[in-house]
Amino acid sequence: MTTGQILTEATPANRFRFSLRTGIWFCVLLGIAVSGYLSYVKLTEVPMACVAGDLFNCDAVQNSIYSRFLGVPIAYLGLAMYLSLAGLLLLEKRSAFFATNGLLLRFGIALFAWFYSVYLVYLQVFVLEALCQWCLMHEIIMTILFAFISYELWRELGGDKAKNA
Repeated sequence: MTTGQILTEATPANRFRFSLRTGIWFCVLLGIAVSGYLSYVKLTEVPMACVAGDLFNCDAVQNSIYSRFLGVPIAYLGLAMYLSLAGLLLLEKRSAFFATNGLLLRFGIALFAWFYSVYLVYLQVFVLEALCQWCLMHEIIMTILFAFISYELWRELGGDKAKNA
């Protein structure tokens, strides 16, 4: 067995390599699941599974005046945002326009969604004085996703000189 064969042999460590794109897809799919659940609860008006305690009150958060944006439930907007990001990720490999502009479009969507998520956390903590673990999970996913997309854009714009070397 030569050294080259040893290096290219599939091992558990190199069978699955975490990449930035994998992280983005993972966040998008997890976000679809969480916002899909929130949308389902909003649509069917079934009781939401929520942590019991003084700090957590999912019903207060989900039914507050802040749970809608221009009359549309925020849960629906979150689901639409994650589906849009998934669509852009798919189209980047299939369309010249999206191959060129998809990253900037994803960054713009993620930037707005992240700022809005920060605003929603502020509302939960300081205005409503109640938290929803599902909403917080979305906001954590959105923060990680925004960081991944920001890093991807930074690399694309030449911030990572090693990439171009």
